[in-house]
Amino acid sequence: MNSTDLKHYLQPTWFLNFDDPLVADYADEISQGFTDPLEKAIGIFRRVRDDFRYDPYLVPVKPEGFRASTVIERGYGFCITKATLLAAVARRVGVPSRLGFANVKNHLNTDKLRNLMGTDIFYWHGYTELFLNGRWVKATPAFNKTLCERFGFNLPDFDGVHDSRFAALDSEGNLHMEYLTDHGTFADLPYEQIMGTWANHYTSILAGHLASASQTDPDKFQES
Repeated sequence: MNSTDLKHYLQPTWFLNFDDPLVADYADEISQGFTDPLEKAIGIFRRVRDDFRYDPYLVPVKPEGFRASTVIERGYGFCITKATLLAAVARRVGVPSRLGFANVKNHLNTDKLRNLMGTDIFYWHGYTELFLNGRWVKATPAFNKTLCERFGFNLPDFDGVHDSRFAALDSEGNLHMEYLTDHGTFADLPYEQIMGTWANHYTSILAGHLASASQTDPDKFQES
């Protein structure tokens, strides 16, 4: 991929809005001290992963909820919005980025979240891809470190060389995440496509039931 093609993956968008002062200031702060692009990418991945808690109940529906700046404003996100924030931060600090999506099945899903969703399948799970040393590398910042320690999940890390994905097994060897369908990669968030799928599978999310569930019982869930 030549430099002209990569410019497309360094621009701000309405969703990847690193031109917003909140995102710009955060990106500048967490990238301080890194000169090597690889080390910088690792550093910003870990900060986005751990600075914002993962919450599968407070899932946005309106477009504004998916913007990178919104994650910073709220202090939490889920797989798609944290991937969007990481992509925006990466572009701000000069690392080309894009968004990737897949359907995954959570074999450790709780009854509560399963009943709200109506399925164990998480449609359009989001991750980030960063262009480092001439190739695209997957980075999955969804699960924060504290959450993984609490529930016994294997912490997805990122070394800038190997793809970072959800682990197939948890720390005790139980089947955890299974990748089902790859939706490919996008230079910007495919909001309409995501909402179209969710409208067919996640009626309760679109009705706002997940948000109310988080407020009434915020501690009893397993993450998607």
